[in-house]
Amino acid sequence: MAAPKTVHRCAECGATTTRWAGRCGQCQVWGSLVAVTESGRTGGRPGGASGVGVRAGAVTTARPVTTAAVPIGTVAAADARAGATGIGELDRVLGSGLVPGAVVLLAGEPGVGKSTLLLDVAARWARSHAPVLYVSGEESTAQIRMRADRIGALQERLFLAAETELGAVLSHVDTVLTASAGHSASQPLLIVDSVQTISSPDVDGGPGGVTQVREVAATLIGLAKSRGMTVVLAGHVTKEGSVAGPRTLEHLVDVVLEVSGERTGPLRVLRALKNRFGPTEEIGCFTLSEHGITGLPDPSGLFLSRHSGPVPGTCVTVSIEGTRPLVAEVQALVAPSTSPVPRRTTSGLESARTAMVLAVLERRAGVSLTQQEVYTATVGGVRLTEPAVDLAIALAVATAAQGRPLPTSLVAFGEIGLAGELRPVGGARRRLWEAARLGFGGAIVPAGCVRPGDVPDGLVVVEAEDLASALQAGDQAAEALRRAQVGKTRGLPPARSGPRSGPVPPSGPVPRSGPVPRSAPVPYPGPVPRPGPVPYPGPVPRPDLIAQVTDRSQIGDEVAAKRAQIMAERPIHR
Repeated sequence: MAAPKTVHRCAECGATTTRWAGRCGQCQVWGSLVAVTESGRTGGRPGGASGVGVRAGAVTTARPVTTAAVPIGTVAAADARAGATGIGELDRVLGSGLVPGAVVLLAGEPGVGKSTLLLDVAARWARSHAPVLYVSGEESTAQIRMRADRIGALQERLFLAAETELGAVLSHVDTVLTASAGHSASQPLLIVDSVQTISSPDVDGGPGGVTQVREVAATLIGLAKSRGMTVVLAGHVTKEGSVAGPRTLEHLVDVVLEVSGERTGPLRVLRALKNRFGPTEEIGCFTLSEHGITGLPDPSGLFLSRHSGPVPGTCVTVSIEGTRPLVAEVQALVAPSTSPVPRRTTSGLESARTAMVLAVLERRAGVSLTQQEVYTATVGGVRLTEPAVDLAIALAVATAAQGRPLPTSLVAFGEIGLAGELRPVGGARRRLWEAARLGFGGAIVPAGCVRPGDVPDGLVVVEAEDLASALQAGDQAAEALRRAQVGKTRGLPPARSGPRSGPVPPSGPVPRSGPVPRSAPVPYPGPVPRPGPVPYPGPVPRPDLIAQVTDRSQIGDEVAAKRAQIMAERPIHR
């Protein structure tokens, strides 16, 4: 056996190196290399290759199998049928519920409601399905009992354990499975809160390290697959919002769920980042209170603000998350900047896509934003990543810069291209019907995305071909909504507006207006000629002072007499 060898392993990505460095060469994280001792782990592979973790001369050979290979047609599909958790929003995100043998990773920031949601799921599962083992490495059983009393999660088949060692967790699993051995169709549930607090004494490193998390996850995944039980792991997140631990953890599990939301608000959004048994576009909405976490089947009203009148810088859009249309409001604020590099801040929107929309808005629509700071955000803490939100962002920023508000009963959706064109988006029918259900009266959409029969009665639809036309369509939609309101007050039938065929007459795309003609410049007449200087006329002659001198000898006496006369006439200044 080779002598023990000390290597340095990254605590973030698991990469190893023979020398210590301040930053990992793989994940570029500073201060993540930790010295570990590996005994009997170095040696050569067959063929001359060498690597850490391979014993010298080791060759993998065939071994007995655990289960025989069978034809796919003989496999019972009912063994993988999902069971409903009893929480509609969670089942929507999962697809249909928890699948036997599946491993689910639930990640989120501290205080977002992960433990409360998992305890509620455990109580409902124990009441309707099978025994549940809830293992906590962060809280004591008494603390969990207090939360269960508060949210009403007391069930006889719900077992609690406070453990931080992997071997003790496996022993508790055997005890819980023994209690449910008499139920042939039972599907036990194991909840570990959290995976970063469980460690194995047989593996180097502390709890939460890359090696420990990988070992704990691999053991629990093997347990779930071999016994057909569902395992739910709670995980932490990093400062960047990603799941803490090695990246392989997300690849090993079957489902990765993320809980997000503002700590100051009650809204919580659950979305699937990975799902082998269902879609990843669905989202679930919850409200967190002192009585627990409750699902919201219709959360659209939470993402709208209340205004007494039209406000510049606001625009409502309809986004589709999975199969659910979601009505949300986008707000923008444009202010002069004294900095040479104006700020661009986003909240709830993708910063890169928002920057692209601002560039197209300035270049293609003529909205000057060079010396302006732009702030964009969503209402209610919802995150909108769909390209159909581009038009709402552009209209909100344009109205904030120009000070011209849009009507409060108007929605807009559409994708914006770099050439300034509006691209059609899918699900236009569901978007328009959801807007009409919530009482909106008009919509600005890309030209050609609305088909006959997609527009509900009373909804005014204005189509636009490009971004410049969409900015003008706001005034056209406002006028159409005003006429519709006047007709409603006079008892006239509601106006119908929609696509190009069917009972709904077309509104047609808004014609793109050309540049405003400029008048011919007035020629410069040149500088105004200035008059020349006035010539000095010389002294004014005084005849009374002119002496008639005939004799040259009398010149001196005459000059003296005249000088005395002049001095006598001058006033004396004292």
